[in-house]
Amino acid sequence: MAKTIALLITLDTKAQEAEYLREQIQMRGFNALLFDIGVVGEPGTPPDIDRGRIAEAGDSSLSEMLKNPTREAASPIVEKGCIRLLQELIEEDKVHAILGLGGTQGTTRCCNIMQAIPYGFPKIMVSTVASGDTSPFVGIKDITMMFSVSDILKLNPFTRKILSNAAGAACGMADTETIFDIQKGEKPLIGMTNLGVLTQGTMHALKYLEEKEYEVIVFHAVGSGGRAMEQMMREGIIGAVFDYAMGEIADDVWSVLRAGGPERLTIAGKLGLPQVLCPGGAEHLGILVPPNEVPPAYKDHLHVFHSPVVFVPRLNADEIKRVADEICRRLQFTTNKAFFFIPTQGVGRYSTPGSVLHDPVSDQAFFERLKECLPTNIEVVEMDTHAEDPAFVQAAIDNLIDLIEKGN
Repeated sequence: MAKTIALLITLDTKAQEAEYLREQIQMRGFNALLFDIGVVGEPGTPPDIDRGRIAEAGDSSLSEMLKNPTREAASPIVEKGCIRLLQELIEEDKVHAILGLGGTQGTTRCCNIMQAIPYGFPKIMVSTVASGDTSPFVGIKDITMMFSVSDILKLNPFTRKILSNAAGAACGMADTETIFDIQKGEKPLIGMTNLGVLTQGTMHALKYLEEKEYEVIVFHAVGSGGRAMEQMMREGIIGAVFDYAMGEIADDVWSVLRAGGPERLTIAGKLGLPQVLCPGGAEHLGILVPPNEVPPAYKDHLHVFHSPVVFVPRLNADEIKRVADEICRRLQFTTNKAFFFIPTQGVGRYSTPGSVLHDPVSDQAFFERLKECLPTNIEVVEMDTHAEDPAFVQAAIDNLIDLIEKGN
């Protein structure tokens, strides 16, 4: 049976482009299912899913939307309706990829819809704003952003090529044989956070967990990574966590590069998932700067440049206590037994003895505040080693497996 690509397009302004995309998809042997996500203007080509059906699925009606036809009022209805219809079609194996087309408004609408679609399902957004900061549109979902370069207003030789490429990409994604399907079994899929200063430890963890016959998804803990891991916990994909890197908490306190957001480090506890934690990379900040420029506020701090534009200052004893307090506050949501591993010889490669960010006074203040404030159900394990030491990593994993096998 031919696979189907759902097209999300405002047909009052982009009918010609929609028709061309439909042709490109059909000539490749696939089906196109055209959603009209416009509101006010009449569609310039017949949709397969019209505005009225979308509005009804969004618990409203087209006549109701047209009473106050503003984008602000209509967008939530259109998005809700499309999400509901697409989820049903995906569940019934009637849609196999989503392709959106738009400027700023269309990109926002399409991407809000795509963010509600499960991980692994193909999602492509052809957008006039895809060359800038796409994080508000992508969020933490696997949306492929494709820059249209020119505005999307009528066909020309260039837009035909861009749209043809997009159609080919959507068909290729829909036709892939790889299935992202998490089978529930005795061994849950483990989520693990990582930073560059912990990579050797992470590599050892992956090898050790493979020996124990566990599969792992590693997340780069730079803000989006930790949030994505926790979203996968909510969706039932991840069933246990080795939270090895906590730089996202430090950066959240200072609102800088790796900030993980207010819910970071709370979700596993709220869901009651087995978890073992380590404050990896939480002794420093990541700050975007002009190349190799030290911010005046940090000239008296130990520091290093992770890259020419990522400045990394070591937190002093007073500053790092704020990070400890925030970690402990967020872990109040953990009511099951958990383990918090402290490597007394450094929480990352930069802060081991002899390294550029080594500060035993700050370390001591950090560790003492953690031990003082962590919930009593979280057992603290101190080891006289650094965070990447294989013995440290294996001990943490052994405790996680023990929590899993004992039902936490």
